Amino acid sequence: MRAVIQRVSSADVTINNDIRRFISYGLVIFIAIEDDDNQDDITWCANKIVNMRIFDNDKGIMDISLIDTSSDIMIVSQFTLFASTAKGNRPSYSKSSKPDTAIPIYNQFVLAVRNTAGVNSKIVTGEFGADMKVQLINDGPVTIIIDSKRKE
Repeated sequence: MRAVIQRVSSADVTINNDIRRFISYGLVIFIAIEDDDNQDDITWCANKIVNMRIFDNDKGIMDISLIDTSSDIMIVSQFTLFASTAKGNRPSYSKSSKPDTAIPIYNQFVLAVRNTAGVNSKIVTGEFGADMKVQLINDGPVTIIIDSKRKE
């Protein structure tokens, strides 16, 4: 499981040119799933993201987690995070799971984040496999990449 986490002052996602979901200050999580991801990957990623101290304290130092701020969360599936560009100019996405494998894991990840973050955080999602347009204002900018297999 691979994630790109961005601290944002606001973000929204438009799904299939129709449905629009938005958040205020918080995190946008782009998540990609590979075939051998399991409950351990889900739990590790959810805990790492929610407890990561990337929000500023009163001295402007990143030392506060999402749990401490009760900030908003947007989770968007993004299979392109596993793009391989080793050969040629056309990325390969063969490492990314197909929908029948990825959708249940994605849904479990959303639930794990919801359970870990608690009831005070607003959580919105994109729609797996849909055409999505994501707009965000990266605050900082702060962008973190994590990978559950490398535990970093």
